[in-house]
Amino acid sequence: MNNKLAKWLITIGVGVVIYLIPAPEAVSREAWTLFAIFIATIVGSIVQPLPGSAMVLLGVVALALTKAVPIEKALAGYADKFVWLVLAAFFISRAMIKTGLGHRIALIFIRLIGRRTLGLGYSLVVTDFMLASFVPSTGARSGGIILPIARSVTETYDSRPEDGTEGRLGTFLMTMLYQCEVILCATFLTGQASNVIIRSLVVENTSIDLNFSTWFISAIVPSICSLIAVPLMIYKLFPPEVKETPNAVKFAHDELEKLGPVTRAEQILLVVFVGVVGLWISAWAHGIDSTVIALIGIGVLLVTNVLEWRDLMDERNAWDVFIWYGGLVMMAGELGRTNLPSLFAGTIASASGGLAWPVGLAIVALVFFYAHYAFASITAHVMAMLVPFMLVTIALGAPAGLTVLVLAYFANLSAGLTHYGTTPAPVYFGLGYVTQRRWWTVGLIASVINITIWSTVGLGWWKLLGWW
Repeated sequence: MNNKLAKWLITIGVGVVIYLIPAPEAVSREAWTLFAIFIATIVGSIVQPLPGSAMVLLGVVALALTKAVPIEKALAGYADKFVWLVLAAFFISRAMIKTGLGHRIALIFIRLIGRRTLGLGYSLVVTDFMLASFVPSTGARSGGIILPIARSVTETYDSRPEDGTEGRLGTFLMTMLYQCEVILCATFLTGQASNVIIRSLVVENTSIDLNFSTWFISAIVPSICSLIAVPLMIYKLFPPEVKETPNAVKFAHDELEKLGPVTRAEQILLVVFVGVVGLWISAWAHGIDSTVIALIGIGVLLVTNVLEWRDLMDERNAWDVFIWYGGLVMMAGELGRTNLPSLFAGTIASASGGLAWPVGLAIVALVFFYAHYAFASITAHVMAMLVPFMLVTIALGAPAGLTVLVLAYFANLSAGLTHYGTTPAPVYFGLGYVTQRRWWTVGLIASVINITIWSTVGLGWWKLLGWW
């Protein structure tokens, strides 16, 4: 059977089977139809008979066609402010690559702390940390800025998978960079694009708003602990052959010489970067919406010609994300307004038979985390499991704030398990420096470290912040 046809049969078959199952008495036929189309859309986004965005658009059309959702509401997701926040952030990341500012920042850090292999890795991680504060595209950060530099440095030390020398430097560096990438995804609301969907789902189903500053302040302490512990684990258990990297410093110095002085465009982008992030962090004081702040930043970049209009039009990844995020945000919102999630949560909570909420939260969190072995996308994982798992745990009596933080951060950290866990994973893995066995082994060990840190240091920090 044709592979594409098989994927279509799986996608449509799942939706039809769910639709034909008799709906619970308390659930309307429209709500059940919405649920069937939503699940089929998620399955289609995983098996992908068409690209994910196309599958979501077809789901939106199916909702309108079946009248499960009126066409006005079916398209309402594309007016959602969170969707526009992601779109604006993608445009800013375009400016980061176009001006070369991200490249320059990485080279400066390499020159400062790149004399040893571990320092070299951390120089790129620190660069990624800065970029993650306002660039939600992990593909742009990794593929456009971090990875090209890392690969150039490894080749400087004659570490290539083609001739069996990957263990000299490349295996360690690529493994460390990816495992730190997923920690950075969890650190910022803008760490990766799906975090905005997490925020939207949380807002729809609780009274909690995980805005930029709330997300960052709650994450920073366990994040720093993980960023220290995980690279050290990789360095100790899977050490590189090359321990000293003075050539990396020379490489960075030479590359900075080629770049020349900071350009006008870089200066303007740096001011916009500091301004946007500063306004996001201080939103509690001025009350300006985070999306408005991001759009103001884009306006400044356009007026000053750092970005041209065709740059925005040519940013295909941004518009691709816009289509599927807008559709998924709408579906999640409409599903949340039905009584299906609460019915599911109530049923599971009743079946739990008086399970203490700490035990219930621990079980739910672990199942949620390791379920990511079955997902090639944080978004698909979140859309399929976040709301029901969140509502079930809250129904057991767990504090809503604690539940939300654990699941939001675990959704990101779990992407480190496999070589397909999120967008940059296949890019790093595809270079050939790391075998699948090594990747999965490191991912499993890192998962234990991350879960331990975020479940101990994290819980203590969140207690101080008043989340539970």
